Amino acid sequence: MTLTKANLIQAVYKKHPSLTKTQAADSVETFIHLVKESLIKGEDLLLSGFGKFNVKDKKPRRGRNPQTGDELILDARRVVTFKPSGILRSKINSGE
Repeated sequence: MTLTKANLIQAVYKKHPSLTKTQAADSVETFIHLVKESLIKGEDLLLSGFGKFNVKDKKPRRGRNPQTGDELILDARRVVTFKPSGILRSKINSGE
């Protein structure tokens, strides 16, 4: 099962009975907004016990069209990578 934003809002709402559903939705939306802004600025995002998101710059590179075989130059771009924390990695591997 995929964890969607709606599932996340519902989980926050259930975990914190003092919040209304609107407040839970606002909290999740605010968190996602802060994450996006950080990554757009090129800043790394570290969530202790979860992992680290890095923004990496990729240089232009040579590629080819798989259908025609024609060579082309792929543009420079930025990508987001994720490295899980040791804690998360060990929990995933142990099946907790």
